Amino acid sequence: MKRGLDAPICLTWELTYACNLQCIHCLSSSGQRDPRELTTAQAKDVIDELHDLQVFYINIGGGEPMIRRDFFDIITHAVDNSIGVKFSTNGAYIDAENAKRLAAMDYLDIQISLDGTDRATNDAVRGTGSFDTAIAAMDNLARTKFGPFKISVVVTRHNVAQLDDFKTLADSYGAQLRITRLRPAGRGADTWHELHPTAEQQVDIYRWLTAHGENVLTGDSFFHLNALGPPLPGLNLCGAGRVVCLIDPLGDVYACPFVLHDEFRAGSILDRGGFTKVWRESALFTSLREPESVGACASCGSYDACQGGCMAAKFFTGLPLDGPDPECVRGHGGELLMANTPNTPRTTSNHSRPVSLTRKPIRV
Repeated sequence: MKRGLDAPICLTWELTYACNLQCIHCLSSSGQRDPRELTTAQAKDVIDELHDLQVFYINIGGGEPMIRRDFFDIITHAVDNSIGVKFSTNGAYIDAENAKRLAAMDYLDIQISLDGTDRATNDAVRGTGSFDTAIAAMDNLARTKFGPFKISVVVTRHNVAQLDDFKTLADSYGAQLRITRLRPAGRGADTWHELHPTAEQQVDIYRWLTAHGENVLTGDSFFHLNALGPPLPGLNLCGAGRVVCLIDPLGDVYACPFVLHDEFRAGSILDRGGFTKVWRESALFTSLREPESVGACASCGSYDACQGGCMAAKFFTGLPLDGPDPECVRGHGGELLMANTPNTPRTTSNHSRPVSLTRKPIRV
């Protein structure tokens, strides 16, 4: 897999930057729609190309993907072409009618985003009323007997203690829990130092996943924790440009779903040759598929276990890509952050909506 595959196992596709929320850890700084986003016809052309590449399924997100008026046209076209769809949503548009419509579709999976098992914890990150919105969406899906949807959680230092409660909540709906790592990208760059789990909590997460990992999805977010002991279930390496990539709302292709930055832009689906040429021939993807430099981690006996950690986490905290993860469980990343004043890059584009002066600040 390190040499790359003929087509990505999972392709993440952000359909729009428009969003009704402004989560303080949003990777893409979503909020306002970009007028240059792909048209319905262009989106369907992408799906046709992915079908020809035999892509198994696509992971659709945003922004809030259901804001697009052609959302159902796009996902129906994918399903009709035997491409499974998993889409992430805050639940605002899953009313009773849309829940029935979704439940009638095949090859469809839904992830409801929730970052706390109570209003105070969740709404501090995702905005006032977002907890009730997500619960209402789950209730609507349950009433239609949609099936085992997923509850997707970004783990922060404020909800680590709620992992058991998240699992209980998921079980109560017959849903599957998915927990992912907080990355310092987008608006998350401004809040990462306040939100990312402490060193002690990283150990707690590892122990919890060791006990529950076979029944909990992680999106391979936590392989940096493998230095603590037996490896967690999943792919123990960075899949950027090898098995995964991202298409943004404008059709630009990035190596990693968590690094929306010009340095990791591989091309555009609108260029000659489309997505296929980008995936198979881009200089960036070719370089990522070459053997990696171990760099500063060469002297650490845990490198084979953790593979140096997450490229996105390193990039957006200003650490070298061949250096330790900022949340390295041996403390090497923290030491490097303290010893230097790194030049931290920012997500290339910001689609956040202007915040009214009358808006109450969100406590973190």
